[in-house]
Amino acid sequence: MAEELEQTDMSVDTRSPKRATSPVSRSVVRPIRTFAVLAAVGALVTAIALPALATGAASPATASPATAQQIAAGHAQSIVVASEATAVSGTRSSFTATTPQEIEQKKAEEAAVAAAKAAAEAAAKPSVASVRTNMAPIASPGQVIYPMAAGSYTLSDGFGAARSGRSHMGQDFAAPIGTPIYAAADGCVTISQDGYGGYGETIELSHPALSGANAISTLYGHMNYGSRAVSVGQCVTAGQYLGEVGNTGWVSGSCLHFEVLVNNTEIDPLAWLEVNVR
Repeated sequence: MAEELEQTDMSVDTRSPKRATSPVSRSVVRPIRTFAVLAAVGALVTAIALPALATGAASPATASPATAQQIAAGHAQSIVVASEATAVSGTRSSFTATTPQEIEQKKAEEAAVAAAKAAAEAAAKPSVASVRTNMAPIASPGQVIYPMAAGSYTLSDGFGAARSGRSHMGQDFAAPIGTPIYAAADGCVTISQDGYGGYGETIELSHPALSGANAISTLYGHMNYGSRAVSVGQCVTAGQYLGEVGNTGWVSGSCLHFEVLVNNTEIDPLAWLEVNVR
């Protein structure tokens, strides 16, 4: 028993004694720890507050609410355009006019220039009529002949043939475009124009020598455009070249529409020709 007590005492003696903490050291540590905490909190507050102060941001309590215009201005974008981009003035086609009246006037002026140019080009180009004007007549003065040379045509629609709402008032001589047409008798030109109603290119001759008590005239229609070789007031002899067969006016094919009128009334041309041709 004594040995156990001795061992116990020895074990107790060999352990390191605990360091006693004095009340003075504890009172010093506590203020230091409190100061460190306060310093850390101050640094955090400074880190948060200084950027706001540097940018001049107002505190929520004193700042006024931003308007939509202010927000939009903050996000607005700008673009810089070179001055050359606005230097070109707008035009309308080739016009610089600004009012409807000026535009119409400009169009009229250009149309007149184009028409004059076309007329000049047409005048410079020799027409078929000018080439054939000097053709020798195929008959003698005082004769009456068929208005086309024998073998150059075929008779098609005759006098009185049915038409839409009317009758055919002449005799058609069907032939290719360009076939020559001649005066049926001596006479003078009373009509020579390029748009004589449904006749198209047309020439009309009066025949005083054949008339007697009645005025007699012959008409040549559907002639080729630009082929008329005589003008109003000009006098011709039988067989003189007048122009070409065409298809101008109201016609479905190329032909000469030939009429004979007595006192401005149409009669059967073939019957008249059969009696008078010599």
